[in-house]
Amino acid sequence: MAALRDIECFALVARHRSFSRAASALGVSQPAVSQAVARLERELGFRLFARTSREVSLTDSGLALLPHASALLEQAAAFTAEAARLAVPAPDAIRLAYAPLAGGFAARVARRLTLRKPGLDLQLVPAGWHAATEALTGHRVSAALMSTPFPPGFASAARFHVPLSHLALSAADPLSSTSSLPLDRAGRLLLPRGVPLPDGVRLAPEAVDDPVAALDLVAAGRGALPVPQLLVDTVRRPDVRFVPLSSGSLRLTFALVWSADSAGEDVMALVQAAQEALRR
Repeated sequence: MAALRDIECFALVARHRSFSRAASALGVSQPAVSQAVARLERELGFRLFARTSREVSLTDSGLALLPHASALLEQAAAFTAEAARLAVPAPDAIRLAYAPLAGGFAARVARRLTLRKPGLDLQLVPAGWHAATEALTGHRVSAALMSTPFPPGFASAARFHVPLSHLALSAADPLSSTSSLPLDRAGRLLLPRGVPLPDGVRLAPEAVDDPVAALDLVAAGRGALPVPQLLVDTVRRPDVRFVPLSSGSLRLTFALVWSADSAGEDVMALVQAAQEALRR
């Protein structure tokens, strides 16, 4: 079988129409290129170039072989590049599911983890409570930044609270134009999972795993949703209004949740990063 180096010399001579320019491109001497092409021609049994003192041109056979030579050299280059990629160990990676309401804290945790373990790739996966629980129990994520109730059998750390200061109401609701509103006047309440049911309120049948997504239910008139200041500051929807709560003290409780039984060094570094992010 022809040597790849000889085929490369053939392709470069064909491209430059010159043995000397091909030698310059390869960084070798002109005799070396000439010998490589001659060796290839002997192995093939026919001439690749018609040579005169003034020019070098491809024979019909050389012209027919040139596309195959180019394709072979491209495949060899791709092989070399892939082998080089595989020779470098892939960075370690762990996946963190996080509730969208806790996205800011998830970003702080990611920054702290980068300082602790620069070579560790933290993949952030937004997920509501139900999706985060399934991802944790199915071992598709290493940990989850989620609200209560936490799935049984998992450890938790870096617990923090997010007050629910406003009610999200449909813009078509007459109460959406009031300056403030107590919970017991809100009608049906879309309560985020993990928030205790207040006295004197009617609970809508829909369970709220993700308050951001539940704003669609609010806009459709399915109920009022207690939300934190973060949503008031960041969400702009013409079909939803935010009214301050005048009574009650509702809050969501979040924490980093992971399996203590299978946690390795990287997950524990994530736990430490979350605890540091909470203190700062």
